Amino acid sequence: MTTQPEPGDGRSDPNLSAIMSERRHLINLAYRLLGSLSDAEDVVQETYVRWYAMPRQRQDAVGSPGAWLTTVAGRICLDLLGSARARRERYVGEWIPEPLPDPAEWTPGPSDGTAADPADRVTLDESVSMAFLVVLESMTPAERVAFVLHDVFRYSFAEVAATVGRTPAACRQLASSARRRLRAAQASTAPAARQAGVVRDFKRAWEAKDIDALIGLLDPGATAITDGGGLASAGLRPIEGSEQIVRYILAVAGTAPAMTILERTVNGRPGLVAQQGGVTVTVTAFDVAGDRITRIWAVRNPDKLRPWTAGPRQHPGVPGEDPAAHPSGPAPFTAPPGGTAAVRET
Repeated sequence: MTTQPEPGDGRSDPNLSAIMSERRHLINLAYRLLGSLSDAEDVVQETYVRWYAMPRQRQDAVGSPGAWLTTVAGRICLDLLGSARARRERYVGEWIPEPLPDPAEWTPGPSDGTAADPADRVTLDESVSMAFLVVLESMTPAERVAFVLHDVFRYSFAEVAATVGRTPAACRQLASSARRRLRAAQASTAPAARQAGVVRDFKRAWEAKDIDALIGLLDPGATAITDGGGLASAGLRPIEGSEQIVRYILAVAGTAPAMTILERTVNGRPGLVAQQGGVTVTVTAFDVAGDRITRIWAVRNPDKLRPWTAGPRQHPGVPGEDPAAHPSGPAPFTAPPGGTAAVRET
């Protein structure tokens, strides 16, 4: 996905501004579909490659370039999701979606000090919370694409059908099935303010190595999953139960006595970041129900910590971009009380 795209006949492109203004929308869409910012960037790059591979006459015949780009990006994501399960079977240990910091906290690139491109910043809402993305991973590729396009980005089922390659009625059924999966998997999630307090207490207990306090903050049936990708020491299987989780946490802390724990926003929710020598080594997301932590996701795979340690990659294959021109991303997406994502039935 590195081909250099150029306008089909070498002339200046009068639609360039409109075409490039879609990039942030495409990044937002692809990240929610794939759970990986690096893969999302590749999808957007390939989408633009395909646009500029078309002759100018065909480009001019496209009634809505934005809709064309969205359809192509969605189809590329659908293909990638179809092969993702085979790739995950070869993945060392558990796979967790790539965590994202708050847009204001993206770290400049270490080589040139330039700021992160606003076009690569994903709009953070309930549709990118770690709990939500993990449920999306349980869906079939067609369910995931139909649900995200319709319920998160508000596309009609006729538009979804053009991407998924099925009838609007079939896409309606796919989205309905995805909603059932979501409702069955999601527990009552605590408000962000309460979650922040629980995470803060967890941080303090972790730093103090207070075993009783840590166990008290965890639900007895809590689950912790770590993702090292085979590149960092991490549990290869989920850890079940509060006492087992605390035992693992303290063991990890014992191997890195100089570790600094910071409170940070992780995919729009309160989380923790562990640093050694100023370098982020672990990003941890939490799911909190009531006053207890029910799930912990700790990402230690260095390849997934790029937004926390360096700015997004440059995109030399996308010409003439104006970062200030990008729209804000998906339609507002919220979860009502009870933690179930807001959905549309139209």
